[in-house]
Amino acid sequence: MKKMNMFALSLLALFAQPAYAADVNVGFTVPNLAGVIGFMVRFMFFFAGLAALLYLLLGAFSWVTSSGDKENVKKAQDKIQAAVVGLIILVAVLVLIATLEQVILKGSFCVGLSGCNVQDAIPKLLN
Repeated sequence: MKKMNMFALSLLALFAQPAYAADVNVGFTVPNLAGVIGFMVRFMFFFAGLAALLYLLLGAFSWVTSSGDKENVKKAQDKIQAAVVGLIILVAVLVLIATLEQVILKGSFCVGLSGCNVQDAIPKLLN
């Protein structure tokens, strides 16, 4: 019972906010939701492009090391084709998002992929 009371008191102390908590300067500003979403979208596009390029290189390496075996050449060609289709889809989605930013949303929400101010889209934690 005594351990439970100590646990409850420690939780209460952990989550209790002192009256001066609003005046504490932590050295950075909390990013807004648009900045966090923009950062995540740009990160996902970077990761998807990198994965497609690595898959393209893997297919090319498989083709070179296939030693003329028709089955291995076909598998390598399929890898290269899948990587190129992935890159085309990635570029199409980038164009779609940039169009949505500029035409439909008229720059009110910026992911940082089009001509809007990129500094507004980067979370303040990274500056």
